[in-house]
Amino acid sequence: MEKEEYLIVPSVQEIVKGQLTKVPERYVRPHHDYPIISTTTPLPQLPVIDFTKLLSQDLNLKGPELHKLHSACKQWGFFQLINHKVSTSLMENVKMGVKEFFDLPIEEKVKFRQKEGDVEGYGQAFVISEEQKLDWADMFFMVTLPPHLRKPHLFPKLSLPFRDDLESYSIVIEKLAIQIIELMANAIGVDTKEIRELFGEATQSTRLNYYPPCPQPELVTGLNSHSDGGGLTILLQGNEVEGLQIIKDGLWIPIKPLSNAFIVNIGDMLEIITNGTYESIEHRATVNSKKERFSIATFYSPGKEVVLRPAPTLVTPKTPPLFKTISVIEFIMGYLGKELVGKSYLQSLRIQNEDDKHS
Repeated sequence: MEKEEYLIVPSVQEIVKGQLTKVPERYVRPHHDYPIISTTTPLPQLPVIDFTKLLSQDLNLKGPELHKLHSACKQWGFFQLINHKVSTSLMENVKMGVKEFFDLPIEEKVKFRQKEGDVEGYGQAFVISEEQKLDWADMFFMVTLPPHLRKPHLFPKLSLPFRDDLESYSIVIEKLAIQIIELMANAIGVDTKEIRELFGEATQSTRLNYYPPCPQPELVTGLNSHSDGGGLTILLQGNEVEGLQIIKDGLWIPIKPLSNAFIVNIGDMLEIITNGTYESIEHRATVNSKKERFSIATFYSPGKEVVLRPAPTLVTPKTPPLFKTISVIEFIMGYLGKELVGKSYLQSLRIQNEDDKHS
């Protein structure tokens, strides 16, 4: 499969510095993409999972929380994780490092700019045509673990202490992701050894997101509606500004992040592995006119040597496989080779049953 050519686009942060009063046409979304907030009152709230209870030896604590985790993954595909044991000072240091990175002069940031045809680096992802609408955001995406997969001009070139903080953060978040996935396996009756094999030599990548203020926020999106392609996403909100929205029962629900919590969500690869028991959910980022917003998304995914398929335990005559078998490499190239639109790529991998064919 050919490698997709990504287009280099201007930094939105730099555009905003020009005392902008009107959004450039290339960022103005079609009317049907405008941010519409659910008017349901009260708004449904993301499930909150207590990690301490999940790890408890007391089955009276662990059992109900595991059931709650299963329900959150099945009905929402998203949850907030509290009491996760990740040091607050480490989280604060990483946030500070991200803020300082985006505050660097553009001459410094472009040293990390994406290279032609490569999604890793500083810029914007999924830009494959001059006609497509752009997100109101800048980002810096890179593989963080295992270390031998890091691009030499990215992670190793970050300034200190940010590089060391991100190193420590990557390691603890990887450990947390593994624990969460094994608990999910526990909740759906899959052996942890089986789930480990389905992830192989797992990879971790990190995306630093920066959403500048916008003079006409109602006309743009910070990040277009999409589902994450990887296994599990762990999101750290960088500051107090809200912007994440998820689809729930056909409505866009704004998420209010809890202090020191992570927002965790299912990716497409995990939907395949769980044979659709846990579904990846479309989400997007909105922006506002007054304040910047930033966040740190960490993706934990099966290794590149893995062939993606549903866990054998979850495939029975009554629950046949829902997705075609595909290598992780092929999946990534297919996912990255398109404009980011909803769950369109995952849907293309669904196996049509006889009912679908005749409908």
